[in-house]
Amino acid sequence: MSFVYATPVRFSDVDHAGIVYFPRFFHMFHTAFEELWRARLGARAYVDLLDRDRIGFPAVHADCDFKAPLRFGDTAEIELSVVRLGGTSITFRYRIYRGGDAERPLCAEGRVVCAVVDLARFVSVAIPERVLALLADLVEPSS
Repeated sequence: MSFVYATPVRFSDVDHAGIVYFPRFFHMFHTAFEELWRARLGARAYVDLLDRDRIGFPAVHADCDFKAPLRFGDTAEIELSVVRLGGTSITFRYRIYRGGDAERPLCAEGRVVCAVVDLARFVSVAIPERVLALLADLVEPSS
């Protein structure tokens, strides 16, 4: 299963060629990550995790393959799934499709590895049980 978040491609997302500027895909990945928390736990869930629980998810590795262009006015459908739940890290997979297109082409596919850290000390910690529970249905089957 995956979590899906759709957002319009805005003018600020595109470059002079009229297509999404490559770093904006990473911004879309993170927006979907934030929206996952909001959809499952409420509007303040991610903020509370950061500020109250002092748990953070800094990216330690990111990569992306660009497959097809997205343009201003398109809808980006972002699918988020979990490739791996480690002891102190999580690997997320993001696939961005052009929504509203009958063919629904894959435009970008990326992975972001996030460490799980105690923000007070900025050291790795075990993934909290409530985070594991939140992500359990998003874990991709092993191949």
